[in-house]
Amino acid sequence: MFPRLASFLILGLCSTGTFAADATYRPDFHPDQLKGPPAGRPNQVLVLGSPHLSGLPKTFTPDILQPLLEPLLQRLQAWQPNAIAVENLSGLQCDFMRRNPTRYAESVETYCIDPAPARAATGLDVPTAIAEMERLLAQWPDTPTPAQRRRLAAVCLAAGEHGSALVQWLRLPPQERRAADSLTPELVQFLDKRMTRRDEAGMIAAVLAARLGLERLWQVDDHTADTPTAKDKEKAYGAALQAAWDNPATTARFAADEVLYANLAKPGGMLALYRDYNAPGTAMTVYRSDFGAALVEPSTEGFGRSYVGYWETRNLRMVANMRDVLGQHPGSRMLTIVGASHKGYYEAYLDQMHDVQLVSADAVLQ
Repeated sequence: MFPRLASFLILGLCSTGTFAADATYRPDFHPDQLKGPPAGRPNQVLVLGSPHLSGLPKTFTPDILQPLLEPLLQRLQAWQPNAIAVENLSGLQCDFMRRNPTRYAESVETYCIDPAPARAATGLDVPTAIAEMERLLAQWPDTPTPAQRRRLAAVCLAAGEHGSALVQWLRLPPQERRAADSLTPELVQFLDKRMTRRDEAGMIAAVLAARLGLERLWQVDDHTADTPTAKDKEKAYGAALQAAWDNPATTARFAADEVLYANLAKPGGMLALYRDYNAPGTAMTVYRSDFGAALVEPSTEGFGRSYVGYWETRNLRMVANMRDVLGQHPGSRMLTIVGASHKGYYEAYLDQMHDVQLVSADAVLQ
């Protein structure tokens, strides 16, 4: 019996030593240090951390908000991106999520637009519309007619690519924004409302794309990591995270935002907000306030760790969606607009890619 016990003790000590060694292991392969240079023009990515415009006070109506955004738009336009990515779900992902309602019903309701009206108008379901959209863009003429733009806008809506549909709508002369070429009055009304909707995709990305002569946006958000919280744990989960977020870094963030938002309507106020959200050090402040605090949250259920796991997974998949675009279009100059809490993760993950060079938003916004 004693020899067997000794064997177990030895195995236990060996296992403990192995875990200790594993805890300090760091790989010697670092993709961020292996960036070529590639043959041809490098891929450049500018990550713009943004407030969600829908969350601004209601006094910031679209007619007030758009002029305030103009200094930002001018600086982004001067950088001359040839691809713009936004924090919206692609039509393809929404189609997938609709086919898995047990897990994604709530996410579909929150983040996806019903393609049924556009499907009825065009006769195209989402996969067929995506293929048709890609076919049209691949053969797109230098000077498309208004009818071609209207048709492409309708196809984009059927594909669930409402950002690209809005780009086509904005590129039409106002007198040509009418029901025709598969666009029904209902779809026209939808596009007209999107022009005045307070969000980054419409008021920044689509406006900028139209000014630059681009034909589409890239919808790169990802919610496939969404998992419904068990009903009997929702309250405890929320309470654990609220407790984690009650910390000095959060207090500092709120205090800084209070000053920035108080000056938002003044000349340069919106640009000052974007400069602050994209300044060096902001990502670490966000981490300490939010994800870093959640990581050490002490609930026995590991609520904070689950939250951080979701967040990292979502950002990894969003970055993978952008990397996919860059792989299909080498030499791109991509602007990606995303909620400010994502910015640090976007840049950290993108910087790991062999064929991605990051551009300082801090410098572009000066």
